[in-house]
Amino acid sequence: MLKLSVLDQSPIRKDGTTAQAIAETLELTQLADRLDYHRYWVAEHHSSDALAGAAPEILIGRIAGMTRNLRVGSGGVMLSHYASLKVAETFRTLEALYPGRIDLGIGRAPGSDQRTARALQAGPEAWGIDHYPYQVRDLIAFLHDAVPDNHEFAGIVANPQSPGAPEVWLLGSSDQSAAYAAHFGLPFSFAHFISPQGGPSVVEAYRRHFRPSALHETALASVGIAVLCADTEAKAERLAASRDLWVLRLLTTGNAGQIPPPEEAMAMKYSDEQRAWLRRIRARTVVGTPEQVRAGIEAKTREYGVDELVCVTICYEHRDRLRSYELLAGAFGLQAREAA
Repeated sequence: MLKLSVLDQSPIRKDGTTAQAIAETLELTQLADRLDYHRYWVAEHHSSDALAGAAPEILIGRIAGMTRNLRVGSGGVMLSHYASLKVAETFRTLEALYPGRIDLGIGRAPGSDQRTARALQAGPEAWGIDHYPYQVRDLIAFLHDAVPDNHEFAGIVANPQSPGAPEVWLLGSSDQSAAYAAHFGLPFSFAHFISPQGGPSVVEAYRRHFRPSALHETALASVGIAVLCADTEAKAERLAASRDLWVLRLLTTGNAGQIPPPEEAMAMKYSDEQRAWLRRIRARTVVGTPEQVRAGIEAKTREYGVDELVCVTICYEHRDRLRSYELLAGAFGLQAREAA
C-alpha cells in the first residue's frame, strides 16, 4: 500500500511573515496527524525570503510534541554546515523525547546561497563538500555508539544514550547522494520536485549498488514530488500558477521573492522562453482534482518503483494548502485517526 508523507518548506506568501509561515506549519502538522500521513519532514533553508524553516531540529521537537501518529523528521539537515557529533546529539535528544518517531534526513546542498553558506560555517577550518561522506560515516557511528577504536574520536560518546536511534535517510536529486546512500546502506529519498531528470535511473542505480548494513538489509527508497490538489481542475491550475511563477523566478533570476498570489501569476505575460521553463517546472509537479492527482501519483510511483511518496505542496493561501492535503488523503483512502 502506498504511504503518503509530507515535506513542509514553511512557505512565506507575498505580504506574509515568517511567524505566520511557522504557525501554518504547526497547523498543517496536526491535520497530517489526523489524516494518517506517514511522515512529516521539515526543511532547512537560510536567508530566504520565501521559506521560513531555518532550524528543523527545533521544529521537529515542537511538532512531535503536538502530534501522536506521525514520524517526524528533517528533510533535511544540511550536514555540511555542522559537526557530526552535534547533529548526532541533537537527534539523540529528540529520539529520547519521542522514541521510535524521529527521522534524520540529511543532505549535501547548502540550503542557501554560497555567501550565506560561508556565514554558517563553524570557523576557518570548515570542511568542504568533499568531506561530506566522512561526516555521514561519523554521524552514523556516533548515533549507534560504533566509533572505531582507531578513529581520532574514539571514546567520545554522543549523549543522551538511549535504546533507540533516529532513522537516517540520505536526501538528494543526483546520483552522488544516491551513491552515498547505497554505500552506507541507508534509505534514500529522491527529490523529483527539485530535479526530475533521470530520477528513476538514479533510484534504480541506488538499489543496484546498495550494500546491506547493520541498519538496513535491503534498499529503501521514496520520492519527493510537488503536489497540488483542488476540488476542480480549473482551481488546481489557478492555485498551481503561484508556485510555477515562484520557481520560474528562482531558476531564471536567482531571486524568487515570496510566494506570489495566483492573480499575479495568471496576469503575467510570459515569453516563449518562459513558457518553456514553465513546462519543465510542471514536469516536477502533479496538479488536478483528486482523481487526476491520484492517477499522476500512481504513475510516478510505478516509474520509480517506490511505495512512499513525500508530497511538497506550496500555494498562496494556507487554507488551500490544507485543503490539498485533505483531498489527497481522501483520494488514497487514508483513514482519519485520533489526534494528540
